[in-house]
Amino acid sequence: MNLPLSLFDVNLIIEARHMDPHSILGLHEIVVADKPALAIRVFVPDAKYITCICVSDNTRYTLERIHTSGFFEGLIFDKKNWFKYMLEIEGHDGSNWSIYDAYSFKPIISEFDIYLFNRGTHYEIYNKLGAHIQEIDGVWGAAIGVWAPNASRVSVIGDFNKWDGRRYPMRNLNHSGVWEIFIPGLAELDKYKFEIRTPDGRTFEKSDPYGSFFELRPSAAAHIYDIDKYEWKDSKWLESRKDFDPFRSPVNIYEVHLGGWKREENDYNRFLSYVELANELIPYVKEMGYTHIELMPVMEYPFDGSWGYQITGYFAPTSRYGSPAEFMYFVDKCHEAGLGVILDWVPAHFPKDMNGLGRFDGTALYEHEHPLQGDHPDWGTYIFNYGRNEVRNFLIANALYWVEKYHIDGLRVDAVASMLYLDYGANRQTYIPNKYGGREDYDAVEFIKHMNSVILKRNPNILMIAEESTAWPGVTLPPEGGGLGFVYKWNLGWMNDFLEYMSQDPLNRKYFNNNITFSMMYNYSENYILPFSHDEVVHGKKSLINKMPGDIWQKCANLRLAYAFMFGHPGKKLLFMGGEFAQFREWTEAESLEWFMLNYDHHIQIKDFVRDLNHFYLENNSLWYNDFDYMGFEWINCERPDLSIISFIRRGSTDGELLIFILNFTPVVRHNFKVGVTHKGSYKEVLNTDDLKYGGSGVLNTNIIKSEPVPYDNKKHSIELSLPPLGAVIMKFDND
Repeated sequence: MNLPLSLFDVNLIIEARHMDPHSILGLHEIVVADKPALAIRVFVPDAKYITCICVSDNTRYTLERIHTSGFFEGLIFDKKNWFKYMLEIEGHDGSNWSIYDAYSFKPIISEFDIYLFNRGTHYEIYNKLGAHIQEIDGVWGAAIGVWAPNASRVSVIGDFNKWDGRRYPMRNLNHSGVWEIFIPGLAELDKYKFEIRTPDGRTFEKSDPYGSFFELRPSAAAHIYDIDKYEWKDSKWLESRKDFDPFRSPVNIYEVHLGGWKREENDYNRFLSYVELANELIPYVKEMGYTHIELMPVMEYPFDGSWGYQITGYFAPTSRYGSPAEFMYFVDKCHEAGLGVILDWVPAHFPKDMNGLGRFDGTALYEHEHPLQGDHPDWGTYIFNYGRNEVRNFLIANALYWVEKYHIDGLRVDAVASMLYLDYGANRQTYIPNKYGGREDYDAVEFIKHMNSVILKRNPNILMIAEESTAWPGVTLPPEGGGLGFVYKWNLGWMNDFLEYMSQDPLNRKYFNNNITFSMMYNYSENYILPFSHDEVVHGKKSLINKMPGDIWQKCANLRLAYAFMFGHPGKKLLFMGGEFAQFREWTEAESLEWFMLNYDHHIQIKDFVRDLNHFYLENNSLWYNDFDYMGFEWINCERPDLSIISFIRRGSTDGELLIFILNFTPVVRHNFKVGVTHKGSYKEVLNTDDLKYGGSGVLNTNIIKSEPVPYDNKKHSIELSLPPLGAVIMKFDND
């Protein structure tokens, strides 16, 4: 039993400095003059009178105000055991309300939950931390938890308590750093934040790190939200995903920024909602022949200009486009249309916004304390502390959350290189080396291995993709084999080399031949995606069409040629929105794509070509079945830089599944051009970038071409054909 209340305890409560308010407030067994009694203690600053009502027998007990600040106590001698009760409160302003007492409920987070979290292995910690509507002892309310080990007090604030941090202070469970409370009467969409007090007396507000839905920026309160109420309709998709082979299947990704794809220009340039995007974006992507949509980050973020890469709400889809249920609807409709959904995900760094993760409890909690470890020199953000179990747990649980709660099919992990190297950053002057004196961040390496292992064990065939720009070995090797465990890696070297090649005047391309051949020297070291991403069409780098030299006809011919080479080269594919119809303007998040361009023939023709190329890719397994197998690709001739013509073979699942690519990177037409082939038989032109319907000059090969037993290009047979200017010809083998 407890001793009677002391003035010291009262002062701790009214000054909001108590780390375990449940030990004072609520119903407690005490001894008064050697007699057992029950004491009910309540602190409501606005209260004039408070009455306790026993729910079972309606007995009423008037509580006495024992401090002018609003601290009440009542002693009960006619009951010996804990009982369920309500509080009837009359305010100084004459208002009246009845509530269950938040301090009459036992902890909802168990010691085992805390043990797993402190170990870094509570992969569903999002079910415990954050705010969750639930029923306890027949009472509905919100169970709320947060990790803030260095705080001296944490309170839940919101409209329901006039944002007064004295009203609902939480308890620190066994001094674990995990704070929790159950607040009766809270309902879905109620807003809340945490008010945190530091040991040195500073007080500030923080958004919930595990919040599932936030106010529209610039406001930063979380809404209580039940994400489990959505009724999914994609069971067939999820079942089929079990048989998906990421190495032997077509993967053609359309990269999208939801706020910049299309705007409602007649309605103040507003964003389309998740529902409107489902109705417009999904049919468009499907008709264009893509297999996946990759979304630039949809996790809640404050600054539009960060494009979503500086996140404050890791567990919440941004409210810019609607509610969590509406985002689930968008994913559901993608799956119904046969499209996978990939999210860009940012575990490398986070912004310094006051309401976010930075200095969350007044100390460097999610980030490193030392600025050489915790401050990112290029982006002005904080770097996650991967050596801390709870931080790793936060990130791994977050990745699983999107896969398992939102049915996401893949995560493209942003800025992996910045995680791997302690000296990463163009503006970094010095760094703190690892324990061996090197520049590798072994904590980050272990985090990445752990994350990929857990995700792919629980959810096989999820696409874990690394945006990694260095030569770190084994990015797509399994962790047990010494790798990082990703499924794919973006081939940024190929992208940079090839775009540099294509930007050259055709007369000068012969001096850059290595730019288009070097990638095959390392192609099988990783499982690559070939990206033409958003990063290449911003900040003065020009749009894809404007990277191409020449007049408008030559620019379009070069762009079609570039796409043909991309689809012929081994590796999965990714194209950023707007590239499919040759948008001229650099991309900006503040405006819609230039859809009016489709009023002009050149742009309609590029769009038609990309659509046909995408569907051609899907229909020919030579272009994807052996992407990561040496048997899938063979140079015919890449050693004629004087001509700037290359040729190669793509092989599919059978010997007869074979395509020949011949690409002419000059504006010179080549008739009777001889190409060596490995197979005797007939060859039919199945795609030509110079077709008139695509805006080309019409240099085609309309007849079936029979091979001749004339050795050429170190092959036993050869064919002769016409090569269009700045064009690609794709021939299909027919052994009949």
